[in-house]
Amino acid sequence: MKVSGYAGILAAALAVLCGCTMQPPGGGDAKGRSPVHIDLPHSPTPAGTPAPTPSPSAVVTVPPHIVFTRGDTGTGVRELQARLRQVAWLFDGPTGTYDDLTAQAVKGFQGKRGLPRTGETDAVTWRRLVRMTHRPGKWELYLMGGQPAAAPDPRCLTGRVLCISKTSRTLRWMVDGRTVSTMSVRFGAQYTPTREGVFHVYWKSRHHVSTLYHSSMPYAMFFSGGQAVHYSYDFAARGYAGGSHGCVNVRDEAAIANLFAQVRSGDKVVVYW
Repeated sequence: MKVSGYAGILAAALAVLCGCTMQPPGGGDAKGRSPVHIDLPHSPTPAGTPAPTPSPSAVVTVPPHIVFTRGDTGTGVRELQARLRQVAWLFDGPTGTYDDLTAQAVKGFQGKRGLPRTGETDAVTWRRLVRMTHRPGKWELYLMGGQPAAAPDPRCLTGRVLCISKTSRTLRWMVDGRTVSTMSVRFGAQYTPTREGVFHVYWKSRHHVSTLYHSSMPYAMFFSGGQAVHYSYDFAARGYAGGSHGCVNVRDEAAIANLFAQVRSGDKVVVYW
């Protein structure tokens, strides 16, 4: 009798421990409790004695899985930010870093849809956002730059070269085959394309203003007719949502200021796909 009694107790305990239930997404109650609950086992009571009601401390609430949170980085965070931009909850980036602006955007999105305003992207929040948006394209993910640079063209491997890839939309400043710095760039629009080929810097103008378009072109390094590598206030503000009149735009002012100080007239410029 003792053996069977212990076996019964053990079976009851196992049944309780294995009794986790997962509700559908968003199935938590109005108080924001998690959809996953584990009831801890309690000692059996003598026959005929009502079982006591478990105290609140006897129920362990398992928090929902966090997909992204503050401090996270990477392509997943970049996709989250791009999707938040699509529903007008985020206006900066994507940067690939889960910062305070991203957390505030997530909070706003959660509050609007009756979800707990944690600022962390849990599985329920992520699924809701995915249903409301489309998968971001490459230049939505890198709207404000930050994309990796393409491999340098073979023509960039000797001498001092501004090595500019239209495929990755990046500029490498290279000296004797070594990459000194890289930066994101933007090119001409459909009817004012940036020329491809091998050129040379023939004029530098620190405070240049276009006589044709009357627009500011700081740190201009001219390489083909009126086309130059230069800083662009518009690129800094709007990213790849805009385009140039044929010039190679840079949005990082500190980076191009440093580049301008190093580049000399006569240095090679290679623009390639």
